[in-house]
Amino acid sequence: MDEIEKLSFALSHLAGLSEDDFKLSQDFWLPKHYKKGDFYNLRGTVCTYFGFIVEGVFRSYTIDEKTGEEKNIFLYSANGFVVSFKSFINQMPCDYHTQALTDALIIYIRYTDLLSLYHQSHRWEKFGRLLAQEAFNVTMTRIEDFILKSPEERYLDLIKQHPDIFNYVPLYHISSYLGIQGPSLSRIRKRISGK
Repeated sequence: MDEIEKLSFALSHLAGLSEDDFKLSQDFWLPKHYKKGDFYNLRGTVCTYFGFIVEGVFRSYTIDEKTGEEKNIFLYSANGFVVSFKSFINQMPCDYHTQALTDALIIYIRYTDLLSLYHQSHRWEKFGRLLAQEAFNVTMTRIEDFILKSPEERYLDLIKQHPDIFNYVPLYHISSYLGIQGPSLSRIRKRISGK
């Protein structure tokens, strides 16, 4: 399956877009390569495109103004989407940075081109609604996980969502995402591997 077929499959899975629906958009999708450390979006700027990750891993993070500590909020990996949801949907400045944790390749569409598709097709309009719902679900799940789940449960969820993450991302980024210290992550990994 090539990159465009993977993208078409992902859009079909997310919003039920047919092959004909996808063909309407095909000329709008563009490839973009990132080197490890490159920014997808900077805090204070408007996210103007929505990306499908062909390969690589990205993170969204904030920097604690008092301590200078970076805190990972979201992780995005291959065959998933990367976007600063709130900034993209509302076309307002983003509250956090989004950065490539590895060399990466995405296929992206500009916000203006997506708006054009909304006007051309009810199915693409539906995609827009589902995208907003997905943004809400991702954010609420992150919040609820910190309130309702133990660090071990959050770790197990991370492995389900991003099975290869440990092959590409340093442990300190993973522990930051899970909201725990490095030694706690080591204990959780040891405990689970012993089961």
